[in-house]
Amino acid sequence: MNPGSRKKALRYFFQKIIDPLGYKFSPDEEMVDFLLEQEVLLEQKHGIPYCPCQGLTKKREENMKIVCPCIPFHREHFDAIRRCWCGLYVHKDVTDPDALKQIPFNEIKRGQDVR
Repeated sequence: MNPGSRKKALRYFFQKIIDPLGYKFSPDEEMVDFLLEQEVLLEQKHGIPYCPCQGLTKKREENMKIVCPCIPFHREHFDAIRRCWCGLYVHKDVTDPDALKQIPFNEIKRGQDVR
């Protein structure tokens, strides 16, 4: 499958996963296209579309937590920051992803109000 077709297929598949979770693709189409392209490259290399902004470890169990979309594994953090780490997905109510703050997970765990 060529990269363009695979990006389209991943987008279709991922949409079915993220929609019920309350997320959508970022409104920044150029960024979405770039990130999906990176996932295609990772999938070609490793056989799995890993999150393009997270480094792989030598531990398969840890790497499985960054298979895109990784929202279910990092739901508490992503719900607090209203997006995923790389910004491919944002909460459905987000209109300006650039206005969202990045907040370290340890601050969220301390119970700080992040909105």
